[in-house]
Amino acid sequence: MADTFDHAPQAWNAAQLRKAIKDLPDDAPIRIGVAEDPGNFDSYATYVLVDAEHVENWWPATSNKPERTETEKALTL
Repeated sequence: MADTFDHAPQAWNAAQLRKAIKDLPDDAPIRIGVAEDPGNFDSYATYVLVDAEHVENWWPATSNKPERTETEKALTL
């Protein structure tokens, strides 16, 4: 039987990020590791953070759901 993982990632909030990097020097590079498969933390692609952009997410209509009227403000790294 194959291993299963409860893969329910959540977006970090600003406080969590601040806490995680509080001891880093200001000139430390930030890299983002993206797992290739759920639960696979041994093999992941590494990306260098090059920009941060304030975004407002919205959800367009699909074949089975109407357009959502609410939006979500976020910071995309």
